Amino acid sequence: MARKAAAKEKTTKPAVIQDQLITDTLRENYMPYAMSSIISRAIPEIDGMKPSHRKLLYTMYKMGLLTGARTKSANVVGQTMRLNPHGDAAIYETMVRLTRGNEALLHPFVDSKGTFGKQYSKMAYAASRYTEVKLAPICAELFGGIDKDAVDMIDNYDATMKEPTLLPTSFPNVMVCPNTGIAVGLASSICSFNLNETCDAAIALMEDEEADLYKILKAPDFSTGGTLLYDPEEIRQIYETGKGGFTLRAVWHTIPKENRIVITEIPYNTTVDQIIDKIIQLIKEGKLREINDVRDEIDLDGLKLTIDLKRGSDPDKVMKKLLRTTDLECRFPCNFNVLIAGSPHQMGVREMLTEWHAFRCECLKREFFHEKSQKEDKLHLLYGLEKILVDIDKAIAIIRKTESEKDVVPNLMNGFFIDETQANYICEIRLRHLNREYILDRVSEKERLEKEIRELDALIASPRKMNKYIAKQLEDIKKKYGQERKTKIEYQFEKSAEMPIEEEPEYRAQAVITRDGYFKNIPLKSLMVAAEHKLKENDRVVFDRECGSREEFLFFTDRGQVYKAKFGDFTVTKASEMGDYIPAKLGMDKEEKVVYACPSDGYKGRLAIVFESGKGVVFPLSVYETKSARKKLANAFNTASPVSAMFALEPGEIKEILICTKAGKAAVIRTSVFPEKATRTSFGAQIVALKKNDGVRLCREVAAGDPDFAVYKKPRIPTPGIVWNPALEKE
Repeated sequence: MARKAAAKEKTTKPAVIQDQLITDTLRENYMPYAMSSIISRAIPEIDGMKPSHRKLLYTMYKMGLLTGARTKSANVVGQTMRLNPHGDAAIYETMVRLTRGNEALLHPFVDSKGTFGKQYSKMAYAASRYTEVKLAPICAELFGGIDKDAVDMIDNYDATMKEPTLLPTSFPNVMVCPNTGIAVGLASSICSFNLNETCDAAIALMEDEEADLYKILKAPDFSTGGTLLYDPEEIRQIYETGKGGFTLRAVWHTIPKENRIVITEIPYNTTVDQIIDKIIQLIKEGKLREINDVRDEIDLDGLKLTIDLKRGSDPDKVMKKLLRTTDLECRFPCNFNVLIAGSPHQMGVREMLTEWHAFRCECLKREFFHEKSQKEDKLHLLYGLEKILVDIDKAIAIIRKTESEKDVVPNLMNGFFIDETQANYICEIRLRHLNREYILDRVSEKERLEKEIRELDALIASPRKMNKYIAKQLEDIKKKYGQERKTKIEYQFEKSAEMPIEEEPEYRAQAVITRDGYFKNIPLKSLMVAAEHKLKENDRVVFDRECGSREEFLFFTDRGQVYKAKFGDFTVTKASEMGDYIPAKLGMDKEEKVVYACPSDGYKGRLAIVFESGKGVVFPLSVYETKSARKKLANAFNTASPVSAMFALEPGEIKEILICTKAGKAAVIRTSVFPEKATRTSFGAQIVALKKNDGVRLCREVAAGDPDFAVYKKPRIPTPGIVWNPALEKE
């Protein structure tokens, strides 16, 4: 019982909370996660691989997919999970990017069959059970020497198998394979370079550390092609510091007879879908009136984005607009962060090639030491066999006269002065091989092995010979896998920001706004043909005036917001059509409605507002003028009470406003008695005196001097009004 009570007391004892410095918490809890993200996931190493890439390719190598037939991708994904325990979806997505079918790499590592999507499109890839893969031939250059101790091997996550820490790639893959990764507090963005140029640059640096790389390594090269706008200062900054950026531009041609633009190459860091979405948005906003249609026509020949133009449109002018407003021209940011011995380093091109060269030399030295060790072991056995050659009969006699099997090796060792390894080798020789010809053939290998060992020693000891060996490998790789540049270099170009774009000529048209929020942009020629306005049931026209296409309109909503749009942004239509629905055209919030619309008139006028609470206010339209081209302003007016009506006033203009209350009272009040405020959220002052639960139900402008409303005119505010005659009520 005492034990139970003690245990109960122990379990109910409150936990002790100790204070800890935030710096200690970050160091002990957050830093391990951050370092794991940097080292084990997001940042590539000097072999050009992230851990996920390396684990996948090594698994395929061990599966015999370098020389064998293709296998289902699902098999590779399953086997890779022995090294990479992050789930099949993540592994397969990694594989997709490395395939030939995806076209993300200049030199794909995976030879694929099936649908793997495209780098330049949001096209979905097929499930892993449908696609097939094997390693591409270039992967032989990634794994050369991996079975000869060229790199360190470590345990996988459950210590059931070994995996390489790096791949002994025989070319600077870190610069040929594009890589982007975002870790904690660190990011990497490495563009791809042409294999031929990269190999030439590596060879040049081995011959001369001060070699001019700008003449050899011309500029980055991408699998999607495009045009690189060559700015010497930008390229120099990237080559020297590893940080900066450059501009990529699409490649297109025009078909004049069909009035069509066909885009065949786009920048690497965008997709056809993003470009189409942006073009459609610009068309809806009225900023690309020259375009009739845009469509994705990707086929077996590759990328094809077709843009149909309206009759009379100039393709060159349209492309200038598209380059300025879409991702057909965009920046590629560079941030060459690479892990060296587990530590991130930001390096320029020269430093990156130098680090790769040092890494490659280390891999080859380890490979040569491994080969040398194997040859020395074999040579040691042949030295023992050579001694047997002196007297084969003596060796046979020793074996025959030895009574116990375990004494054969010691007797041979004593009889010919050889060691145990050599004696065991001789004992294992078959009886049929105990002839002079066989033994002479084996001994003749001795000279070849001795020569090869001397050559390996010379390679290991001589940096010059090592460089010559690496250069020979690079030249062979160029011959096998080299290809022409895909990304063209434009040295003389016009920046899109500086391209002169002729503004559309201003035109006059009829602006029509209805109560239910429809806007019509009707050409004046169309008005010459008598036609009734097409309206929704119970809708009516509240604004009808000739305006210029560049005139700006203000749209006030029931949410206390104001939207701005140019008259020319609205679709040109006819009176017999509904026109644009303003909330949809301007991208208003869900269920947001327009309560009033008027031209800005250069923001020289004023705005009068009457609220349902009976209050009123006037303030200048200039409160809605902004220096930037903002399309939406919040807090356009006070929303404590719903708006009953708004009235635009020209400078010095006075209007007479009829206000009717729910209680049946009415008054006509001139806007000159409304309080004028400089702040647009001001509530103003009480215009009509209201009793409890009363409010404004009708508010409209009346003609000045109308005798029917003379009795309702009130010069002072607030006024209770007088009994309203419903017979005077008009729409």
